Amino acid sequence: MPTPEAARVTGHRTARLPVVDPATGEAFDEAPDQSPDELDETVARARRAWHGWRADPAARTAALRSAADAVETAGDDLARLLTREQGKPLAESYAEIARTAARLRHFADLAPRTRRIDDGRPVHSEVRWRPVGPVAAIVPWNFPLQLAAAKFAPALAAGNTVVLKPSPHTPLATRLLGSVLATVLPEDVLTVVTGREPLGARLAAHPGIRHVTFTGSVPTGRAVAGAAAASLARVTLELGGNDAAVLLDDVDVDRIADRLFWAAFRNCGQVCMAVKRVYAPARLHAEVVEALAQRAKTVAVGPGLDPDTRIGPVNNAPQLARVEQLTRQALAAGARAAAGGRRLDGAGHFFAPTILTDVPPDSPVVTEEQFGPVLPVLPYRHLDEAVDAANGTGFGLGGSVWGTDPDRAAAVADRLECGTAWINHHAELSLAQPFAGVKDSGVGVAGGPWGLYGNLRPFVVHRPREEDE
Repeated sequence: MPTPEAARVTGHRTARLPVVDPATGEAFDEAPDQSPDELDETVARARRAWHGWRADPAARTAALRSAADAVETAGDDLARLLTREQGKPLAESYAEIARTAARLRHFADLAPRTRRIDDGRPVHSEVRWRPVGPVAAIVPWNFPLQLAAAKFAPALAAGNTVVLKPSPHTPLATRLLGSVLATVLPEDVLTVVTGREPLGARLAAHPGIRHVTFTGSVPTGRAVAGAAAASLARVTLELGGNDAAVLLDDVDVDRIADRLFWAAFRNCGQVCMAVKRVYAPARLHAEVVEALAQRAKTVAVGPGLDPDTRIGPVNNAPQLARVEQLTRQALAAGARAAAGGRRLDGAGHFFAPTILTDVPPDSPVVTEEQFGPVLPVLPYRHLDEAVDAANGTGFGLGGSVWGTDPDRAAAVADRLECGTAWINHHAELSLAQPFAGVKDSGVGVAGGPWGLYGNLRPFVVHRPREEDE
């Protein structure tokens, strides 16, 4: 199979970027640390490739289907490399590869629809759709391949070309993915660039880029939007969340405990739409804490390549330090760790799965996005109090309501200020549905036809009616 250096992934320079295995805390490989000055040529090539790529929808469909096949064929190599640099259990890496291929197939079969407008005037008016041009896709480290595909699959299907920049913490699997896709896509249709900042900032601000799609933190998202504004490029921003799970007073704790635990701790809690706060009725609070703590104490934590591992390490040292700081702040303010509460001894970026109780509601571990294996569980006495608290942060990505009466739970879910709400589960998405946040959680829409149209612009054609010609 192709190596990461074998295809259209740019960067044959002396400057290199070390890549750390989070299970050991040691660098195990490196990637090109490209200069922002190299982007001019990269974007120019993407612009030239766009003219041919946009012209043949049937060829695009065939190429994207072949791309999905190629990803699956390379699945073993991609999954192992992804686990090595990201840390997640190998089974989760395989699931990410499968999702990457599924996105390519899904968008390969989507096409914009021409719409005729009949408004009584003596003309035919048609709304057609055209691609916007080269797209910059800037991707974080928690789901490097899946989130990359969420950006480049609809952009390519719409007829755009893509310059893809992964996080400097996880460049290797993305470079390998670029090499795999280079075997089936035309030259320069998808290009991978890697490096430290200000590479991403320069890409977002590049005048040749017509759409910037970014997933990451709120402060960086604001900077990306400001950079793209200079050239009036379109932006799609998914800026994380602080999702709340509201448990109703009729909830069956034993029945939902496993689902609730994994909604919070999958990928070591490094999921934008993970449950990051739980609000439980006061009379059930101790039972909920105990059920979650028992699972946190017994779950297998270790290197992702170990087949027994269920929770891997935090991806990088700065994020581990943040998780540790937020936990220490909460404990110092009076919280108690029913499970975990500390960094694990030994090598690697491991933090014990942590359940916090007696947490002050204004603690940063509650009001901010911790993005790690830490979950505060807070009691409430009145449902309105829980809903107000769930809505009481600047985030609005997702939320969930848990109870035995689904209609009652759905009525409570309607009150949540978020882009997606789930009943008795959390963080499950269909490729066909829209995904968007409110408030600080984002701008624009991904997923399904909404994601496709986000990469297109309308083109209106007027012509006289035949009887008037």
